[in-house]
Amino acid sequence: MATQSAWVLPQKPADLAEKQVLSAILDGTFPIGDSLPPERELAQSLGVTRPTLREALQRLARDGWIQIQQGKSTIVKDYWKEGNLIMLNALSTQPENLSPAFMTNLLEVRAALAPVYARLAYDHNRDQAIAYLEKFTNLPDNPETYAQVDMELHHQLTILSGNPIFTLIYNGFRQLSYQAGLNYFANPQARIHSQSFYCGLLDDYRNNDPDNAEARTAKIMQDSLEYWNSLELGKD
Repeated sequence: MATQSAWVLPQKPADLAEKQVLSAILDGTFPIGDSLPPERELAQSLGVTRPTLREALQRLARDGWIQIQQGKSTIVKDYWKEGNLIMLNALSTQPENLSPAFMTNLLEVRAALAPVYARLAYDHNRDQAIAYLEKFTNLPDNPETYAQVDMELHHQLTILSGNPIFTLIYNGFRQLSYQAGLNYFANPQARIHSQSFYCGLLDDYRNNDPDNAEARTAKIMQDSLEYWNSLELGKD
């Protein structure tokens, strides 16, 4: 008999319809400012009933992707200008529809925030931060481990900072940071550089040197951003 952990529940039709419409918005099939096709036509193209489509569209409207107008066409909103943190979670599920510049933008945000929450983690929860970092002094040398550790470290530092807004922001692109990390940490030098950062940050916390912890974090964030941009240039 199969265990519950092995069960894979099928996606509901409304979930699939929502994902298909969102994909079409992100890949430009339904551009910002344009109207969606009429309800009957869109339902037929997606292979769902009109009530199912309405449920999917209501969700997309709730999250800010579209504007449903009674008696008028449904419009794709300018989500880049009118969007919110909820959208980051949705975007993270569709990396294939994101431009290279999007990840650079996320890394720029992390580079701006990380030194602050690294400093606050020291100020509010130094002992917990030390205990957490002590687990990362000798990591298995593979991209998957480093991508996972790096993602979880930043998540934990946001929590230890004592400011939950940092955590909400980071959670919005947490999964994307892991996916990017797989590419970033494919380079052995990147793994060595990050291992040095984890150990150095641990030393800063142990030595009661939050200024250096903040500066160290700012430096590796900038180094990571520059290296990521070099990877993207190499693809051109």
